[in-house]
Amino acid sequence: MIFFESKREQLFNFIKWIKNKFLKLGIMRKIVLTFVVLLSLGFTQVNAQVSFGIKANANMSNFLLSDMGKTESSMKVGASLGGIMKMEISKHFALQPELMFHYKSSEMKTSKSAKTDFEYWGMEIPIYAVVQTQVGNGKSFIGVGPYVGFGFSAKYKAGDIDLYKKDKVTDKAVMDRFDFGLGAMLGYEFNSGIFINGSYQFGLVDNLDANKKNATMRPQTVSFGIGCRF
Repeated sequence: MIFFESKREQLFNFIKWIKNKFLKLGIMRKIVLTFVVLLSLGFTQVNAQVSFGIKANANMSNFLLSDMGKTESSMKVGASLGGIMKMEISKHFALQPELMFHYKSSEMKTSKSAKTDFEYWGMEIPIYAVVQTQVGNGKSFIGVGPYVGFGFSAKYKAGDIDLYKKDKVTDKAVMDRFDFGLGAMLGYEFNSGIFINGSYQFGLVDNLDANKKNATMRPQTVSFGIGCRF
């Protein structure tokens, strides 16, 4: 009992950190607060059924660019692996926080002959509000919600350029490690607990750091995968 109370306290502290981080940035204030409240209520619901699971996705990602001249970003294949926690608030409604670790890749092209691969390693914590209904021997579901992301490593493969390394003069990096956006998913879960799902996420904040006043670079990701809930 002490173990679960400790874990719950740690999660509440982390939720508070996320809220404070993005309230300071002034980004999607109402969305963040709404989902923080929903998640908190999920934990305080005595009758909420909590289960855990794992999922693995194949993803395709790139960047939505603005004011970056002729630079183009094309999707390439990556992979994601992580865990989920599902809180069944009612028969048709649930909250699903996730912790996902990603490898993402895309192609950055400035001209027909000048191009390089962008590679990213990082983690994301989405919180989905899930609506579900019984279909056949299982249930279909659809979910929407915000996510917060943190990059461990980002680089251009050509020249092995570290995009998170800060310049000694400006004290700014090419890219910011933090990300925040919205996502949607849909899928089907069998009675065995095995599920298939597809999702789409897009960033709401500019991933650029040093040049963010002059251009924008927002990520988008399409994923398809399989998982199992215990």
